[in-house]
Amino acid sequence: MPTQALLPILLLCVLLLQAQGGPRNKNKMQSVKACQKRPSVYLCNNHCSYFLKCPNSNTICCSTYCGNVCMNRL
Repeated sequence: MPTQALLPILLLCVLLLQAQGGPRNKNKMQSVKACQKRPSVYLCNNHCSYFLKCPNSNTICCSTYCGNVCMNRL
């Protein structure tokens, strides 16, 4: 294959890889609110999931000094 054809093919591959991500919708991005109460040190082991979800239904994901943790709503 001639070297003149390799450059456009390489450029096309780079553009296709960049376009796979798609445009980001900022309205759908979740934000984490700061916790109302100060968490204990032991609570810092109970981190939220990547999607800011907590395993228990009575807990909520909030931001603290040790990262995003699941804190009891009560």
